[in-house]
Amino acid sequence: MLDTRSAPYGIFVLRVALGLMWISHALLKYVVFTVPGFAGYLESLGMPGVLAGPVILAELVGGILIVAGLYARHVALLMIPVMAGAMSAHLGNGWLFSAAGGGWEYPAFLIATSFALWLLGDGAYALRSRPLFFVGRLANA
Repeated sequence: MLDTRSAPYGIFVLRVALGLMWISHALLKYVVFTVPGFAGYLESLGMPGVLAGPVILAELVGGILIVAGLYARHVALLMIPVMAGAMSAHLGNGWLFSAAGGGWEYPAFLIATSFALWLLGDGAYALRSRPLFFVGRLANA
């Protein structure tokens, strides 16, 4: 049973936490690893190093939009492929992210959380919300 009185605030907490995690991922790459360092890491995985800047920018802007509640549910869905790429880099390291080289449980959790936010909506205090495309179509049918 969904408590309609408190659910929007629970979604707000989920949205802000998820957005802050995306922002922290971007800042870790930019401040600690640096763009050239992250590019080198991507190249060591056989990926183009030129993706470093766009990935960092996507994580930073996506996180800010999610925290602000600017079409957060849709941004969260669009962020899933970014984290799926990160998860693929850690698949061979095992489950736990504390494993050498980092495991894949944390990226998998962020994917699930992003998907959950997409299903739930933007929650309370969102600056700009929009319902799911197909929900609007069903309501008008």
